[in-house]
Amino acid sequence: MMEEQATEFKDYLDAFKRRRFSILGIASVIFLLGLLAAALWPPTYRSSATILIKEQDIPPELVRSTVTSYASQRIQAISQMVMARSNLLEIIDKYGLYKDDRDRLTTEEIIEEMRDNIDLQMIDADVVDPRSGRPTTATIAFRLSFSGERPGQVQKVANELTSLYLKENLKERSEKASETYNFLTAESERLSREIDDLEQKLATFKEQHVNELPELRQLNQTLMDRTERELSDIDSQIRSLEERKIYLGGQLAQLKPFGADVSVDPKTRLQALRTEYLRLIARYSEDHPDVIRTRREIEALEAETGSVDTAAERMKQLEALKSELASLRKKYSPQHPDVIKLQRQIDSLQNAPIQESPGELASAASDNPDNPAYISLQSQVEAANAEIRSLRKKKEELRARLRDYETRLIQTPQVEREYLALNRDLQNATAKYQEIRAKQMEAQVSQQLEKERKGERFELIEPAILPEEPVSPNRPAIIFLSLVLALGAGIGYAAIAESMDDAVRGGKSLVSAV
Repeated sequence: MMEEQATEFKDYLDAFKRRRFSILGIASVIFLLGLLAAALWPPTYRSSATILIKEQDIPPELVRSTVTSYASQRIQAISQMVMARSNLLEIIDKYGLYKDDRDRLTTEEIIEEMRDNIDLQMIDADVVDPRSGRPTTATIAFRLSFSGERPGQVQKVANELTSLYLKENLKERSEKASETYNFLTAESERLSREIDDLEQKLATFKEQHVNELPELRQLNQTLMDRTERELSDIDSQIRSLEERKIYLGGQLAQLKPFGADVSVDPKTRLQALRTEYLRLIARYSEDHPDVIRTRREIEALEAETGSVDTAAERMKQLEALKSELASLRKKYSPQHPDVIKLQRQIDSLQNAPIQESPGELASAASDNPDNPAYISLQSQVEAANAEIRSLRKKKEELRARLRDYETRLIQTPQVEREYLALNRDLQNATAKYQEIRAKQMEAQVSQQLEKERKGERFELIEPAILPEEPVSPNRPAIIFLSLVLALGAGIGYAAIAESMDDAVRGGKSLVSAV
């Protein structure tokens, strides 16, 4: 076993000796190419700047910023603006970048190459979210790098890009704060105009429905109840005056208009009974005991005095009956039984034949009474009539007022719906206006915060420096890999050449050939 291994090693050594010039030649060529690559590969330098995301100086509980997006989101948004075509072209022209590539590459390809040379790396840290109280990862800084072939040029471009990031951040925050404030100001003015319009509509509505507003419902109800009580009192007064007038008419019928003799003779008694009979027949039926009793007494006195109904007496009776009919019509409808009965009595009395001469009637009507008692009663009757007329006029006024109150109460629900709708719109607009005004004040403070650079901001903590060593290529690694590749290629070539060589060398080769 040991002898076989020694023989194989000796064969390999003999093969190496035979092929040593080929192995060294191939390995030398490959290694030389590697050395040339390591020496001639242009160096790439990188300059980096570190930017800290600094929190606002004033606690957020006291002053809230209008810029509330996450830092990583803002950085990505700012990157899109910084790496815009116009900005990159300006930097390329300013610092003379990619001069060797301008003849063979288009402008867009050069811009894409520059974007590839810009590197943005987020620096995160484990923090506790103040809103939820849970641990989370937050971006506290970022590193901006630029790679190129010239150290000084790389440093300047890195600083230029850093300045753009800082400026864009300030610009974006200031613009966002200003836009927020301007929007809230415009919205506040719009709501103020809307409130003015609603207040004007509400004032006009109140003016048009001054007596029908919902807050006057109870007052209108109270006034209507009071008016109904006043109407009831007036009706009672009118009834009392009507009864008094009937009573005075009966008393008046018992007196003679002329002369001071106030003794009641059968003829005067007859006149009084006739008046009383008409009053009773207006209230009761003909079968009522009082009506029957009065009619019998009248018939007895007519037989005793031989007197019949005269025109003067008829006029007094008609006046009393008509006055009572007018009173009943105020209380009842024309179809009421009492009204119909009294109207029939008046018609009957008017159509009855007059057994007194017209001359006597005219004489009785034209002469002025001189009996003091008669005149006193007549004055009381006239006063009662005047008071009744006054009360009836007042009653009509109260009825009109009552209808007005009823109309108000009927219209109040519809007015209330419209009033509440207007009032609700006004309250909503006022609440929205107050909310917008509060936000506007916060936005104004936030705008001032951004102007004075007291809010969250980017702060340069490590500016880009001049790179002393290139980041690529790694020349020792290239040389080492070239050496390994050269040896491998030489040995591989020798192995392939030996396997394809049919020459017999030694006993083992002879045995293999046989």
